Amino acid sequence: MAIKNVVGAALLVIGLAGCDQSKAELDSTKQQLQAVTAERDSLKTQLDSTKQQMAALQQQVDQAKAAAMPTTPPSGAAATPPPTKEHHASGGGIKHDPGVKTTAPPAVKEEQKKQMTGGSSM
Repeated sequence: MAIKNVVGAALLVIGLAGCDQSKAELDSTKQQLQAVTAERDSLKTQLDSTKQQMAALQQQVDQAKAAAMPTTPPSGAAATPPPTKEHHASGGGIKHDPGVKTTAPPAVKEEQKKQMTGGSSM
């Protein structure tokens, strides 16, 4: 009977030692769970904030697109741009504005000079 008591006591000591190890592991796992839960909640908050920003930006894009769309006249005809100096109805051709400087390659400038003077350099 003494042997049974010794074996029982030994099992009890081993069992208690095992419980102490599992308790420490359980506490560690609980701490990890709390940390992961806090991180998850933070990420959810960031996601919600980003979704709100995206919605606001999309609304701005939609407003910008609506403002940039050309308007058509009520008759349904396509809108035409206003006439420019080059398309003036009285002259029919392109008018040269002497105040506007043009840059042309040297060969073109030489040809224009010949045409203006009426001569040739040959």
